[in-house]
Amino acid sequence: MVNNVSGFEISAGIKVGGGQPLLLIAGPCVIEKESVCRQIAGQLKSICGELGFHYIFKASYDKANRTSGKSFRGPGIEEGLRILAAIRAEFQVPILTDIHAPEQAATAARVVDILQIPAFLCRQTDLLTAAGQTGKCVNIKKGQFLAPEDMAMAVEKVYATGNRRVLLTERGTMFGYHNLVVDMRSLVTMAELGCPVIFDATHAVQTPSGQGQSSGGRREFVFPLARAAVAVGVSGLFLEVHPEPEKALSDGPNSLPLKDVKAVLEKIRDIHELGR
Repeated sequence: MVNNVSGFEISAGIKVGGGQPLLLIAGPCVIEKESVCRQIAGQLKSICGELGFHYIFKASYDKANRTSGKSFRGPGIEEGLRILAAIRAEFQVPILTDIHAPEQAATAARVVDILQIPAFLCRQTDLLTAAGQTGKCVNIKKGQFLAPEDMAMAVEKVYATGNRRVLLTERGTMFGYHNLVVDMRSLVTMAELGCPVIFDATHAVQTPSGQGQSSGGRREFVFPLARAAVAVGVSGLFLEVHPEPEKALSDGPNSLPLKDVKAVLEKIRDIHELGR
């Protein structure tokens, strides 16, 4: 079990780790329309309130690592943060978003509660340092190219700023070309670093660049992997959710349909409760 690591407060009333209720970080991959974000945030907050999960809304104002330079990236930092601030105010939920450059950290931190370091950038010292210096919670996604124990160095870069509010997220490891595999041992290994561990069940079923100019995905494996990770004892789940995944502008093939979330979380909750 890995859910006994020391916890900390993300924002008022929301704690993670240390035997707290399971944390759900969920939302669309990228901000498309404000109305879509509102629909997702409203429904997920209601579901989490009913089932006893802590809820964090996530969405990116810019996806700077899309497969193709022609792919939709998002509305940009100014408009994106405006939308995220509106979601935070209306639904009273904490917010997570990615940053891709050190100069974005302080700007994003004025709005969001968790700064996320993308997997491809998890070794970028200046980015990790800038995120840590904001004092906000930092979620570091484990690179698809790293062993779980190698995340110790990424954690230390944030800790060196005096900020010890760090989450580590597992999102799979490259297994040949266009494929990811999840080694459940990594959840235990990263928890031994002293940080709450989150399992990204939707990116873990991605097929990177599997559609040529974009990534594919096998969403039928989202629930089996999430169930296994919760049984191991993770502190939270990360899910990309969309009302119509087939129409999503990013990561549609691996996104969970909004209509299916409650049924998945009900089963997940039962497994989590058995391990507490």
